[in-house]
Amino acid sequence: MATSAAVLEDGSLISRLDGQLLRIEQALALVSGLAVFSLMVLAVVSVGGRNAFNAPLPGYVDWIEQAMPLIAFMGISYVQRDGAHIRMDIVVAALKGRALWLFELISVLLILLLMVALVWGSWSHFGRSFDFAAPLWSRDSSIDISLPIWPAKLLVPVAFSVLSLRLMLQVWGYGRALILGLKHPVAVPLIQSAAAQAAAEAEQLSGADNGTANSGTED
Repeated sequence: MATSAAVLEDGSLISRLDGQLLRIEQALALVSGLAVFSLMVLAVVSVGGRNAFNAPLPGYVDWIEQAMPLIAFMGISYVQRDGAHIRMDIVVAALKGRALWLFELISVLLILLLMVALVWGSWSHFGRSFDFAAPLWSRDSSIDISLPIWPAKLLVPVAFSVLSLRLMLQVWGYGRALILGLKHPVAVPLIQSAAAQAAAEAEQLSGADNGTANSGTED
């Protein structure tokens, strides 16, 4: 399972790089969210057209296939940054100090090796679909309305490349913490205790309540 994690920041180079990469990750996560919303709109249009006019949206399944990489892959680096992917936190929570950073470093390195292989494989898969000499630059297309497939295939190595950059930063962060014996390293997700999570949630709710109260006072 995954628990809430905090990512500390300071003025160091690794923290500045973390902030710059975070902006890219947030943009990709926003695109992923917009893709989900777009599919909801398409579903309403398709179902409404079928029921009202007996004319569902043409190529509805094709558009879903095109949007799947946006939904499935574009937000994974953003989630990795916050340490929100599923993992065995029962084991991790039992480790402290350098033992914890060593465990995290090894796990991130293994993930990085896998992602580099997936970037290479997914780029090759994209290359088999893309062709400048072909109509719409595509060697293949969707079944119903013949949408080119290569844009969806291109999104996969792009998303995996951003995730690989995030993993490289985390390897740096955990390696730095391991060598220097840091207690609270920056640019890596730090697992919060239940008490810390509750305090953070209470502070967030308190801030929201204060904002509502101030808005009401101004009115």
